[in-house]
Amino acid sequence: MSAAKSGQHRKDIRPGITVDVVLKKDQRTGKRTRGVVKQLLTNSSFHPHGIKVRLEDGQVGRVAEIID
Repeated sequence: MSAAKSGQHRKDIRPGITVDVVLKKDQRTGKRTRGVVKQLLTNSSFHPHGIKVRLEDGQVGRVAEIID
């Protein structure tokens, strides 16, 4: 079993995988929302706060952890 990956590297994230994201409204608390990646919104290969993605349900947040 692989160790949990942080969501800071774009190469680790692709549409269809399950991730925990921190939504903009939850940045102060760090509350995580689980969802399936629909689209990558960050173009750079690395982001210190996590790659920004849009989930299947339309919510946008930064990847805190990759689940599968």
